[in-house]
Amino acid sequence: MTFFGLSFAYLRDRGLNTVLNIALLALAVATLVILLLFARQLETRFDRDAQGIDLVVGAKGSPLQLILSSIYQADVPTGNIPLSSVEVLRENPSVSKVIPLAQGDNFRGYRIVGTEPAYPEHYGATLAEGRLWAKTAEVVIGADVANALGMALGQRFVGSHGMSDDAAAQGHDHAPFIVTGILKPSGSVVDRLILTSIESVWDVHGIAHGDEDDHDHDGDGKPDHAPGEHDHGDEDHDHEDHDHDSDGKQDHAAGEHDHGDEDHDHEAGGQKLDPEVTALLVSYGSPLAAVQLPGFINRQTNLQAAVPAVEITRLLQLVGLGLDAVRALAVLLMLTAGLSIFVALYTALRQREGDMAMLRVIGASRASIFGQMIFEGVALAAAGAILGVLLGHGVIALAAANFRQLTELGLDAAHFEVGEVWIVAGALAIGALAALLPAVRVFRADIADTLTNSR
Repeated sequence: MTFFGLSFAYLRDRGLNTVLNIALLALAVATLVILLLFARQLETRFDRDAQGIDLVVGAKGSPLQLILSSIYQADVPTGNIPLSSVEVLRENPSVSKVIPLAQGDNFRGYRIVGTEPAYPEHYGATLAEGRLWAKTAEVVIGADVANALGMALGQRFVGSHGMSDDAAAQGHDHAPFIVTGILKPSGSVVDRLILTSIESVWDVHGIAHGDEDDHDHDGDGKPDHAPGEHDHGDEDHDHEDHDHDSDGKQDHAAGEHDHGDEDHDHEAGGQKLDPEVTALLVSYGSPLAAVQLPGFINRQTNLQAAVPAVEITRLLQLVGLGLDAVRALAVLLMLTAGLSIFVALYTALRQREGDMAMLRVIGASRASIFGQMIFEGVALAAAGAILGVLLGHGVIALAAANFRQLTELGLDAAHFEVGEVWIVAGALAIGALAALLPAVRVFRADIADTLTNSR
């Protein structure tokens, strides 16, 4: 039997201790791997989604909430702002690009965002099938949406009010959407969004905008509704020539669709709603804008300007405090595992002194006996490290499969970080150090004394 085979035989002989030591080290390594992947992938996703966006303008409120809701689609918006803000910023010579967003609805938990073609272009998103929206009620869906919901070109659906599928009962049955395009995976926030024109969002919420003729009409000028959707018959779809009775409600003929108390007209409660957007994604045209524009907007207007780099750095610092505490616990756990390996090897050594002496008698060198002890410590550490890496990635895969928010944050179990190599190397070093003292004791042992005492 080789020295390696003999080492494995000794480890098998102490099966319970071996398993416990491996499990303890694996738990520590798995914790460190999970923390590493979470922190790195979260930071990568934040950087990628915010790339090229220097400023976010929205309603007054929490600047972090504005950033999370507008760039990362991970929070509720702070409110709406006047449409006129778009042109005001676009006319500013220090601004190179302004992308408006209109939010408020979702389909099965995936957000419906009204915007312009510049939004998917900003993230380098290209079409896998179909085309971009050309008129209201047409949508382009991200790759994750298409895969998760099994949606295809030409499919019609009805959005729900709110930012999550908890509001599924509050559907906008009067304004169905139709899928005209599917985007290729881009690794950005658009993968998990349903994109349409801002006018489509206005139509859904009964906001007059002057572009109502862009509805999906067929050749005779009537709305092209899917089978089973409400039919207005010969009703003129001009939004200005509806026949109202004295109480302000539409006078539909018997058998036609009755909207009841729903506020789906282009006037709400008799009061016309002004077009608004939720937020503006701004790119600077000159370095001077970074100095002047945020302060001017926050002090001189009713709007709020939030700088993504500042808010995300603050968020990562807050998250980092919690991660550091867990990371310290994992390191302590790894050191405890190393101490456990040391105790196991040192205790076993006292039982194996006679065997070691016999090996020396039959020709084994001090160095080979020393190496055998080091190998046992490293073998235990290697088993724990490999199991820990697999366990860490498995936990992430399980969590991502059950919590979609983690996938939206970019958590990918198939992704490996260079830092994992250092974690494994650290575990191996701890195993070697744990075996060092027993190995030195074997190296210095006197054969005659050992054989005499073992009788």
